[in-house]
Amino acid sequence: MSVKAGKHARELLLKEYRGVLSTHSKAMPGFPFGSVVPYCLDAQGWPLILISRIAQHTHNLGQDAKCSLLVGERGAEDVQAVGRLTLLAEARQLCDEAAIEAAATRYYRFFPESQDYHRVHDFDFWRLEPVRWRYIGGFGAIHWLEQVALANPFAGDVEVDMLEHMNRDHAAAIAHYVELGGLPRHAPAELVGIDGEGFHLRIGQALHWLPFPVPCDSPGAVRQALVQLARAAVWPTDGVAAP
Repeated sequence: MSVKAGKHARELLLKEYRGVLSTHSKAMPGFPFGSVVPYCLDAQGWPLILISRIAQHTHNLGQDAKCSLLVGERGAEDVQAVGRLTLLAEARQLCDEAAIEAAATRYYRFFPESQDYHRVHDFDFWRLEPVRWRYIGGFGAIHWLEQVALANPFAGDVEVDMLEHMNRDHAAAIAHYVELGGLPRHAPAELVGIDGEGFHLRIGQALHWLPFPVPCDSPGAVRQALVQLARAAVWPTDGVAAP
C-alpha cells in the first residue's frame, strides 16, 4: 500500500507547481507562517524554490531551516475529498555556482518570467530536502511516507537536448499530447521538463504534467513513449498501448 501511495504522492507533486510553504515565524516566535510559493523539482526530485532575501519566509528559514510544503490538487471542488501532500523538510540555500546554474536552467524553463526579478532583485534558490511525507489520498486514505521523491535520470544536458528537439521539430505531436490529455488550448504548449515517469508542458503561465505509458530509464525509451503517444487515439494506461 505504501508503494502505491508513494507513487500517487509523487504524481501529485509532479502535477502541481505551487504550494504553501510554512516556516517558523521569526517576528512572532511560536507561530507558523504560511506563504504561497511556486516550485519545480530538481535533479533529485526535491522541490526547488526561488525566494527573495527580504521576504518574511526567507528570514524565517535563516533562523530555522525546518519547514513544510503543502501541495493540493488545483481546482478541487472538495479539497478534503482529493489528494494533498505535506512535505516536512530542511530548507537549504544553494550557494555552489554549479548548483545555482543547474537550478536556474531548470527553473527558468518552468517559470521564464522569474529571470527578470531574479537578476534585478535579490532572489536565491533554495531546495527543500525531504525528512518525511504525509499523503492523504481522500477520506481515510492517510499515509506517512519515508520515500516519495525519485531522482530524474535525464536531468542536465540529456533533458535539454530532448526538450529542444521536441519543441523545434515536433510541434504537431505536442499539440496532440495537449488534446489527448484534455489540457487547455488557449496558448501554444511547450515541453519544459522530462523525467522518468512523464513530462511537463507549459501552456501560457500554467504547468501540466502528463505520464508516460510506462516508466522510462533511457532517452530511447522516452522517444518510444513519445512516438506511441503521438499516434494514440486515447491516453494509454497501465502500460497498455492505445489504438
